[in-house]
Amino acid sequence: FRPRPAQQLALDYAGGKMGIAAVPGSGKTEVLSALAARLVATNLDEGQEVLVVTLVNAAVDNFGQRIRRFLQEEYRMLPGMGYRVRTLHGLAHDIVRERPGLVSLADDFAIADNRETEAILIDVVQAWLAAHPELFQHYCSSELKEWESRKVERLRWPQQMCGVAGAFISRAKDRQISPEMCRSWQTERPERWPLLQFCVDVYADYQRSLTYRGKVDFDDLVVYAISALRADEAYLERMRRRWPFILEDEAQDSSELQQELLRLLSGPNGRWVRVGDSNQAVYYTFTT
Repeated sequence: FRPRPAQQLALDYAGGKMGIAAVPGSGKTEVLSALAARLVATNLDEGQEVLVVTLVNAAVDNFGQRIRRFLQEEYRMLPGMGYRVRTLHGLAHDIVRERPGLVSLADDFAIADNRETEAILIDVVQAWLAAHPELFQHYCSSELKEWESRKVERLRWPQQMCGVAGAFISRAKDRQISPEMCRSWQTERPERWPLLQFCVDVYADYQRSLTYRGKVDFDDLVVYAISALRADEAYLERMRRRWPFILEDEAQDSSELQQELLRLLSGPNGRWVRVGDSNQAVYYTFTT
């Protein structure tokens, strides 16, 4: 690997916080992997790891393979030691699993996957809509008031409302707003917004269903990880010592929760490298 001059600037990283704008084809994965390998080989004490946080599971494997290659070829080191590559949710799971009692979770807590959370949301939304048919009446246009003429719209309605509720819940959790906080905010205002009522009720019922099953969803994991680190200063300091360097890939798609979690882990004087391209944002830049 022969880095170009601009890539070498990143590889010469010595500490502190650094942000890198990396367009497609700039070799950011190779550079981050090379940087991770160098930090593993030259800047870690015993028991420490370089933490690499990326967007999707496929990228986890890709980074792992490249870092292993650099460690073997460039530094003659055994692969698989001194670094950890995780998605945001994988990192949150590591943090919560080590100390679940800090956030009042059982040691054997389970995670609801996307298929299960989607099924729960569909059930909750359909039950709410069946109990409140007036919501459809409130939003459908005057020419669709007759029952027979709105069959097609009625079939699409639950699917549309699942999308609305899912977006609301995800955004609320990203802002660390609980159903109880939503309810309190709602009752303090004289206005009555039917769509807000729907979203708050569904959010509360969705969380209740997860709790009944003894499970958490992926967004909950990140919230719990942040809460655990805030609840125990000694635990937070231990995590900071374990991961003295944080390399963040695809930073343009970081949620507020991800930024908060990595900000906590890096600390006020931490070493945190963020790499991304705002013109490639898939999730959060356009939605939050």
